[in-house]
Amino acid sequence: MPQIDNATILQAKQRFGIIGKSPALMAAVESAIRVAPIDLSVLVTGESGSGKEFFPKIIHQFGARKHKKYIAVNCGAIPEGTIDSELFGHEKGSFTGAISARKGYFEEANGGTLFLDEVAELPLTTQARLLRVLESGEFLKVGSSEVQTTDVRIVAATNVDLLDAVKQHKFREDLYYRLSTISIQVPNLHDRGGDDIALLARKFASDFSRKYMTDEITFSEEALHTIALYRWPGNVRQLKNMVEQLALFHAGERISRDNIMDYIHIDHSGFSTPAVASTYSAVDSETERKMMWQFILSLKNEVEDLKKLLKSGKVDFSQEKDSFSPISPVSSLVNYNDVVDISQPMSQLDVAEKSAIIEALKRNNGNKSRTAKDLNISIRTLYRKIQEYEI
Repeated sequence: MPQIDNATILQAKQRFGIIGKSPALMAAVESAIRVAPIDLSVLVTGESGSGKEFFPKIIHQFGARKHKKYIAVNCGAIPEGTIDSELFGHEKGSFTGAISARKGYFEEANGGTLFLDEVAELPLTTQARLLRVLESGEFLKVGSSEVQTTDVRIVAATNVDLLDAVKQHKFREDLYYRLSTISIQVPNLHDRGGDDIALLARKFASDFSRKYMTDEITFSEEALHTIALYRWPGNVRQLKNMVEQLALFHAGERISRDNIMDYIHIDHSGFSTPAVASTYSAVDSETERKMMWQFILSLKNEVEDLKKLLKSGKVDFSQEKDSFSPISPVSSLVNYNDVVDISQPMSQLDVAEKSAIIEALKRNNGNKSRTAKDLNISIRTLYRKIQEYEI
């Protein structure tokens, strides 16, 4: 592979707005530039929110296909029933609603680059069709028996451990080895170190100051130390979200450690996430679900107390409507009929998961795409959970 100088890496970072100078990030950018001229499939791995979407663009722009089409597809956002049609196209009348023939992304991107994000979400049948394209360049449109060919470079990305998915028979082993001819590991935000985190926080603060036409926030040393120690399970996306809120509600202020804690330390009804306050370690999904269940139990107890008050006749309904609020404001977001039903044969963690989905749907006004992103799951997984829990 050709040697890559620092000027070329800097050029790529500036062109795609990549902020940071940690060795792991620089190595990932260098790897993308190195593999760009080599016309092989590339697998980009890394945690959700770490910025994997920048690397296929680098590979495309520094490769021989840069003047051809670049198409990005989020495989997790396309329903299972239509994913083959989206990728490979379909013929008129091939299924209900197919009122005309349609080109798929493989045909549209011919000669260029196709970025398959969340590739682990592809159904096994679609994985088989993808393998055929990778091996021979051949594919069939849905409803057609005519073999077509395409010349597309595939760059795939995932936050899933594909080898583990292979062991669980959720991902084809032959496809995994075909996709991962070349792999690029994108570092998570915490591992990039405090300097990168501080650079990103200041960049986001400047961006949001211009966007909302407000005075720019600054960060105290204690605040920067705190965000450097935090695990950032949502990575750059989570940091950006926090800085946006700080920029809106603390415009022109110097952000303190306490301000940071308000946004990364969750505290509802007596339980909290072990975020920065004590261990600075990440909260895994299982722990979050258990804590959500504790929260739901506390809300259930409040409802039971309210029922006792109503039965005792000690509640004075002559007061103003808003003056009586025995339930905390957070609990008003939960529909107890939907969430707490002890008669249903659901485990405690299932109840907590159902609660989290219902709350996320309410926060996003029923928009399933935004809800899936909010919950950090694919939209197909969200649909399955909605059906499973009869939400």
